Amino acid sequence: MNLPSDRGVSRSQLRLVWFSEIQWDFLSTRKQRLLARFPENWSILFIEPFALGRSHHWLPVKRGRVWVVSVPFLKSVPFRIGRLLDIPLLRWLLSLPGIVLMLFWVTMLGFGSSDRIIGLSNVYWGRIAALLPCRLRFYDANDDHLAFPGSPVWLKGFLDCYLAKVDLVFSVSRELTSQLKLPTGVRTVELGNGVEFNHFAVSRAEKPVALSGIKGTILGYAGAMDWIDTALIAATARAWPEYHIVLLGPAYEREWWNKQQAINALANVHYFGKIDYAELPAWVQRFDLALMPLLSNRLKGVSHPNKLYEYTAVGVPVLSMNYCSAVERAREVVHIASSHEEFVCMVPEALADRRVEARQAFARQHSWDTLAAAMEQELRSAFLERCL
Repeated sequence: MNLPSDRGVSRSQLRLVWFSEIQWDFLSTRKQRLLARFPENWSILFIEPFALGRSHHWLPVKRGRVWVVSVPFLKSVPFRIGRLLDIPLLRWLLSLPGIVLMLFWVTMLGFGSSDRIIGLSNVYWGRIAALLPCRLRFYDANDDHLAFPGSPVWLKGFLDCYLAKVDLVFSVSRELTSQLKLPTGVRTVELGNGVEFNHFAVSRAEKPVALSGIKGTILGYAGAMDWIDTALIAATARAWPEYHIVLLGPAYEREWWNKQQAINALANVHYFGKIDYAELPAWVQRFDLALMPLLSNRLKGVSHPNKLYEYTAVGVPVLSMNYCSAVERAREVVHIASSHEEFVCMVPEALADRRVEARQAFARQHSWDTLAAAMEQELRSAFLERCL
């Protein structure tokens, strides 16, 4: 495909295959928010992983202009079977069915041309994605993918193999970018997380039925459960028994809630599980104080939480642990604690914060529309350079 100008690229169909570590319908993340905003001349194939206990798309489905299909791969092989996957030959043999299935759907759905773009955020696909012929290859560093619990020692080699072939890297933080082993000259773009401002800011009149039984002040958290500091949740609940702590969101770990003995026996802690993205604003708008009680560790230290912007778009006061630079940069509108004790003690002060307009003005600066346009422009420009 010879495309002589940027105008020509804008009119031509661009094809992107994205290997994702997150299922499209499991948790609303930056990938869904960004890809859903790409222009009409993009065709996108989103290859999601298999995960026990969740629904899957064994047959491709459309989400807007994005094709979504589930492909079992190494990540879905239970690591508790032992160290068999440390043997390269066995690892290769176990990966073959997933590779064949992936190639089948890539071909059947019209993404087999070498003029495609390859994007990766699921490092387990790193070696295979590095081998696929393409016009442009990029990595989306939305997390420190090697820091997740249970990551095998050989996974770093998969990431390094892919990074050696990339043309472009998107990263959510400078801290994360500095950890990547990149060839000289690879362009890196810091592209954080954002918010659909109106989705969260526009008032929802109806109170969720599930909250009807909770009377009084609500301290709420909305996000993945696996990264919250349950010891901090327990300390907050015990210190303020007159307040209700509401937890919203899915957990990667099966039976997560049943295992949380530190908090699931407390009468003022309520877990409601996953809330559909369309319904989430109605819940967050009922928070009197939004919490970000995240663990301070390697994984979260390089993150960029989109819940920060969702909370502030609603206008609700926010209390957070100081666990990443994005939180630190929000200090003018967010209450930040450096210890468990300080977090617990800051609850009344944070509850009394009435700076709604300042918080919403902060959120407006982090629009998914702006971020998606920036990503699409970077990809289109990089693609054009390789067509000349």
